[in-house]
Amino acid sequence: MTDFYSTLGVEKNASDADIKRAYRKKAQESHPDKNQGDKDAERKFKEVQEAYEVLSDKQKRSQYDQFGSVSGQGGGGAYYQGAAGFDPSQFGGFADIFESFFGEGGGFGFGGGKSRKKTGPIRGQDIETRIKIKFEEAVFGVTKYLEITKPEQCDPCKGTGAEPGSAIKTCDQCKGQGQVRSTRQTILGAISSVHLCPQCQGRGEIPDQICKKCNGQTRVKQSGEVSVQIPKGIEDGTTIKLKGKGAAGVLGGEYGDLYLEIRVAEHPKFFREEKTIFSSESIPLVQATLGATIKVDTIHGKETVKVPAGTQDGTVLTIKGKGAPSLKSEALGDHKVTIHLKVPEKLSRKERELYEQLAAEGGIEVSKGGFNLF
Repeated sequence: MTDFYSTLGVEKNASDADIKRAYRKKAQESHPDKNQGDKDAERKFKEVQEAYEVLSDKQKRSQYDQFGSVSGQGGGGAYYQGAAGFDPSQFGGFADIFESFFGEGGGFGFGGGKSRKKTGPIRGQDIETRIKIKFEEAVFGVTKYLEITKPEQCDPCKGTGAEPGSAIKTCDQCKGQGQVRSTRQTILGAISSVHLCPQCQGRGEIPDQICKKCNGQTRVKQSGEVSVQIPKGIEDGTTIKLKGKGAAGVLGGEYGDLYLEIRVAEHPKFFREEKTIFSSESIPLVQATLGATIKVDTIHGKETVKVPAGTQDGTVLTIKGKGAPSLKSEALGDHKVTIHLKVPEKLSRKERELYEQLAAEGGIEVSKGGFNLF
């Protein structure tokens, strides 16, 4: 005798929801409509129906768990009898499978299906685009003007799809329902399915004369200018949502949204990590050795920075409050400048003599005449 739990692929302690979910999956896999001419699939489909009919009924399941069979089961004979003897009352969740096959409007010829309302207002599509801004614009913010081509409501017909002055009438194909029903014969009997009306596209109405400009589509593609305020401190890769700046809706539906991806161009001198801006400066050895005050370029202009005596190559100096803001806070971050030592490539005779004297004072061996003179 077939093990009903194995047939559905569930454990003995499976919940009702687990059993129903497994049943729908197994029934869809082996359904005769999807496996026409496959006798093995038809057999499996019958077994799935039999297992579900027992395990979905608490009383029958209890009896099956206790005795391994159900009264009237007839030694494991299938309950599936073909179209002529089909009893829909035995298959509590069977209509759910056909909903998966035929959509919400699908249903049995003997039982009917869900009725779908005619199409109402439809929201416009969202639009995605990208804009590249300068490094400085990302730090300080900027207003940009974009040329966007998108579906807009047709002006002459005001979104009705009808030629100005022409009447709107009930669709003669669907009689104003927005949907049409078709019926076909299967091994389970007559099965009806409901589809969007191809003439009115679900509206239930059609114009007596279609609009010449939009050809009855209610929208036309138009180009227009959209202004967008880029906030201070925005970072590369950030996406801004502009509500209602997408495509126009249909049948009075609201506009979609515009999603704008921000790309920040590289700067020749600066780079940024969140609120901190980085740069580098090269200074002569003598300044690093003896200390000095230098001018450093920042995004806010030149700043005076004190270089301590004995500064080593790669030292990072911080200029407080001269970095960037963020989207969360307008408080400025810091500017960090990395100091590099600039080694001269050429020396005057006097400079060479001085370096040689320094080397002698420090007991450092150097090459004689190792520098190019100028």
